[in-house]
Amino acid sequence: MRIVGGRMRGLKLAELGDGDAAAHLRPTTDRVREAIFNLLINGNSGNPLPGARVLDLFAGTGALALEALSRGAAKAVLVDDGSRAAALIRQNIQRARVQDQATYLRRDATRLGPMRGDAHDLVFLDPPYGQGKGEAAMASALQGGWLASGAVVVWEESRPPLLPPAFALLDQRSYGDTIVTLARAPLTAG
Repeated sequence: MRIVGGRMRGLKLAELGDGDAAAHLRPTTDRVREAIFNLLINGNSGNPLPGARVLDLFAGTGALALEALSRGAAKAVLVDDGSRAAALIRQNIQRARVQDQATYLRRDATRLGPMRGDAHDLVFLDPPYGQGKGEAAMASALQGGWLASGAVVVWEESRPPLLPPAFALLDQRSYGDTIVTLARAPLTAG
């Protein structure tokens, strides 16, 4: 697994192999990650990357947040409560040398609590498939003020997710068993 674009392009990330089913770690493939960033940069989301504050929920390896930093995001908060994920995220933040830009929070993404600091402009959401955890995490993020007004959400799931009320669907694409949904939070979110 490598960073596929931006200033860190080609950086090799810590290996997970085929994933860790017990920990629900299923890294986004390089191909899907590249497709996601092409949609963000060239699609109708208005390229939210430059200077963005990124929130990566169910971060796993941290590859999505690190890819965003590589492509111009300013800061990233990576959230995952798994011990295997914690080790991978810490390793990858060090490999990318972005300790000053990336913060890891070992926390259940479905119970975030209140946000301290600035809300996030870009959210990556890659929950364990088919368990409804994405919807619970979005509700928690909204309740805690984690999303900035008009934030762009990139949601990976095995089925089309149930978007929160007033979120605008920007795009939806299928890549094998993964459905990638891009949505925009209402201007009053957070």
